[in-house]
Amino acid sequence: MASAELRDELNCSICLSLYTDPVSLRCGHNFCRSCIVSVLDAQEAAGGYSCPDCRAEYPERPALEKNRKLRNIVERFSSTQPDMKEIRIFCTYCTKSLVPAVRTCLHCESSLCDDHLTAHNKELDHILTEPTGSLGYKKCSLHKKVLEYYCPQDAACLCVSCCLVGEHRGHQVELLDEASEKKKEKLREYLDKLNPQKAEIDTRVQNLQDRKRKTQEKASDKRKNLSKTFMDIKKQLEKVEKKALSEVSRQEEKIVSQISHLIKKLEIQEDELSRKMHHMEEMCRVTDPIRLLQESDITVCSHGGDEDTGGDGGEVSSEEDLDEVLISLTLHRSMRDIGTNVTSELRVHVPDILLDVDVAPQGSGFHKDLKMAIYLGEKHNRPKSSRRFVSYSQLLSRCVLSSGRHYWEVEWDQIGVFGIRLSYPSIEREGEQSGIGYNDKSWCLGMYDGEYNVWHNSDELTLSVKPTCPTLGVFLDHEAGCLTFYELCDPIRHLHTFTASFTEPLHVIFYVYDGASVTIRS
Repeated sequence: MASAELRDELNCSICLSLYTDPVSLRCGHNFCRSCIVSVLDAQEAAGGYSCPDCRAEYPERPALEKNRKLRNIVERFSSTQPDMKEIRIFCTYCTKSLVPAVRTCLHCESSLCDDHLTAHNKELDHILTEPTGSLGYKKCSLHKKVLEYYCPQDAACLCVSCCLVGEHRGHQVELLDEASEKKKEKLREYLDKLNPQKAEIDTRVQNLQDRKRKTQEKASDKRKNLSKTFMDIKKQLEKVEKKALSEVSRQEEKIVSQISHLIKKLEIQEDELSRKMHHMEEMCRVTDPIRLLQESDITVCSHGGDEDTGGDGGEVSSEEDLDEVLISLTLHRSMRDIGTNVTSELRVHVPDILLDVDVAPQGSGFHKDLKMAIYLGEKHNRPKSSRRFVSYSQLLSRCVLSSGRHYWEVEWDQIGVFGIRLSYPSIEREGEQSGIGYNDKSWCLGMYDGEYNVWHNSDELTLSVKPTCPTLGVFLDHEAGCLTFYELCDPIRHLHTFTASFTEPLHVIFYVYDGASVTIRS
């Protein structure tokens, strides 16, 4: 009994069901959010707002305060109650045994089995419903009469007294069944509109799930490939280490062998000299002049003579020292081969980008290695060329990239304005259409005023990231139609990717202005 009474307190007075997302009006009454929103929407057309329970009026649409405590109470109550369909309702009049009820009379507030229902039908014309143990929400809280009508204006269920003498007198009311069918029809129409939206969302979710799965699979494969690549690099590095150490050992062995040979020769010479010196000392002690003068085994050697030292003076020349340059070259070539192998596995070509001196614009110059573009400002008397840019200070590369995957790097001095662009050879050389990104034949990344900007076909976009380092990486996949710019900071940042169907070979073009210079690091 207590559970039924608590359930009555937790029912919304509009939908007569447990509160769903309950909210409160300033007057203190609670409703389901969707229920009170529907009521307020209906009242809006009438030009005034009021509470469906106490009829408190509001000059403006009242704010809805979320009632979290009531929501928690409803949730806890729902979790402790068995499903309503599983609650068995028994006949009120069968007191000797529990007989399941088949109907409930709202007027009598009693439940009836088949036998008592037959007698009830013969005597009274009351409203019967499915068996229920909670009758409070089916009666008017004011007049205690059965709710039979519905007021669309106030979105409230009414009894007969509400319609005749209550605040709803004079309102257009409907029978509950008719109003219920109308609401169901509206709900069906709303469902018809929501179903495509739900289907679209389901499709998008599925697509995102597929993309997530493919990304994870791709990342897993990439990790395996990288692990294999690094294992190969480690093996190659081990070979390089052995090769470099072997070269050091080879040179050490050669030089040490030569030194050991010289030491041995000098030791022999030292022994011979010691023998001679000993004999001379003995002769110096002889007192007989005739014996001394007749002694023939006296040889006086010249100091440091080649005949005693083998002609090399007992020294190792500087040419027989460790050749550190040779060791470094061995290491450099081996490391370069590793880099070449890695680049080859990535299937990326590093082009040798040189500036075309024959078409340099009047206000720009270049370094003698043809890898630095410089803004000069002053004009130069250069021969006319139909390939030279006239309106903008743009320098063209000699090479064209017609296919494949390419990567190169450029470094900006962070002065003035700089732009790097890829363009078709057929781009205009004069006028506004020859400018960076002002046509459909060029794709550009520019830097000025502490910002990155990208252009294509006169559409400009300022990137949200700010420049943090002067070096940029450029990747082009001609067949895939992909042009990507990276900032080579730590970690490397992706700046922007253009996608297009490239129909011509591409030139690299640099724009320098206001003192800027850029160097190609390919």
